Amino acid sequence: MASPLAAIPYDLRHACVSFWLRSGVSLAETARRAGQSVAVPQRYYAKVLDGEEAKMNALIERGLAEHEAGAGGS
Repeated sequence: MASPLAAIPYDLRHACVSFWLRSGVSLAETARRAGQSVAVPQRYYAKVLDGEEAKMNALIERGLAEHEAGAGGS
C-alpha cells in the first residue's frame, strides 16, 4: 500500500504553481521556476486564472497609463 505522504510533494508543488499564477507571475516565469515547459502550466493550471478578468484588465489599464505618461514626457 502506498503511503499517503507520497502525495504531499505533488500537492505542495500544485499549490505553489497555482499561487504563483494567481499572484500574477507570468506563465513563462511560472514554468521556468517549476522546471516545466510553458505547455504544462498552460494545460494544467490555466483554470486557476478563471475569473481574473478584472485583475488582468486593471494590469492592462495601468500599463497603458504608464505608457501614455512616458510618451507625454518625451
